[in-house]
This record gives sequence, C-alpha cells and structure tokens, in this order.
Amino acid sequence: MPCTIPSETLARVAQFHGHVCPGLTIGIRAAEYALAHFGHASDCDLVCVTEADMCGVDAIQFLTGCTFGKGNLIHKDYGKIAFSFFRRNDGVGARLLLRPDAGGAIDVELGPLMHKLSDGTASEADKTRANELREQMRLRYLAIEPEAMFDIRPLHMGAPRPAKILDSLVCEACGERTMESRTRRFAGQTLCIPCFLEREQKI
Repeated sequence: MPCTIPSETLARVAQFHGHVCPGLTIGIRAAEYALAHFGHASDCDLVCVTEADMCGVDAIQFLTGCTFGKGNLIHKDYGKIAFSFFRRNDGVGARLLLRPDAGGAIDVELGPLMHKLSDGTASEADKTRANELREQMRLRYLAIEPEAMFDIRPLHMGAPRPAKILDSLVCEACGERTMESRTRRFAGQTLCIPCFLEREQKI
C-alpha cells in the first residue's frame, strides 16, 4: 500500500527536517507503520528505539510523538537503518529493518554517485544525476508496500524501561554536575566522561 499520510502532513515533516530526501521518507514510512499498528505516543505509551542517527529519525519524532526529550526515543548507535517500536503497556512491538533491495535498481546507479559526492570528486553532471535518482528513490519509497521496504519482525520482549531521575554528582576535575550513571571513577576521583577521557588514554 502506498503512503497514506496526507501530503500536507508530509510537507510539515519536510519543513521540520529542513528538506525532502530518501532518508526522511524511510522514517515517514516507518512512522506510518507504527501509527497503524501501535498508535501515537499521545494515545499509548509508545517507544521507539532507533539504531541510526539519520534523517528519518526526524520524521519519527514529528509523526509518532516519540522524542529524545520525553525519553521515549532511544538511540542505539549500531549504524543500522532499523527502528523498533513498542507499547509499554503491553510490551508488544516490531522491529523494522530497511531491506537491502528496497531501492531496487536505483541503488545500483546511485551508490557510486553518492560516494563521489562524499569524497568531492563528483562532476556537475554527477550531481545532477544524483539529485534525479534521489528524487526517484524518494518517490519509490512513498509508493511501495511497507513489507517491500522493511523486514518486519514482531517483538515480544517488552519496551525499555522508562527514564529515571538519578542523582547528580560533582566532577572532581571540572566541578560540573553530572548524572550519576554517566560518571567514572579514576585514581580515586569521580569524573565526568570528558574529564575521564582526558586522563585515561587507553579509551
């Protein structure tokens, strides 16, 4: 089923993010699936765990109500385009992993062009073609079925626990207050992570 989110809402998502792109559209489709199967965070205790910090996370925040500030959007830096959604009240969830063939034949041509753009070797013709292909990819992502875009696996392990308010400790090096769980002990001192890293050179 093609994307069912109204074009006016998609425009607001793009405005929030700053531009339209295939990556944002991945998040749009993941959010659409979560809303259809689990509900909005304002209606249920929805949680999203994202395994990448990419454009699509903005769409998830905007559309589902899962945000970093509320503690119901959790980033695990695994470098995978995957999103797990849970309802805390019953633990039901699903993990959506972008399929390697989701881009179809477009990926074959676009991949090398994106490498050229990244390393600064792209010609003007390369840039133009890359933009054309990125738009084709975006439209493809809007048109295909969610099951053709994501490997979808049900999850029954329960959502991560809610955020807890922890004590703050004073770093004995810089004097700044730091959440207790983010402090380190080194040479008999309690340190914040930046001060710890300045002293412990093996990390």
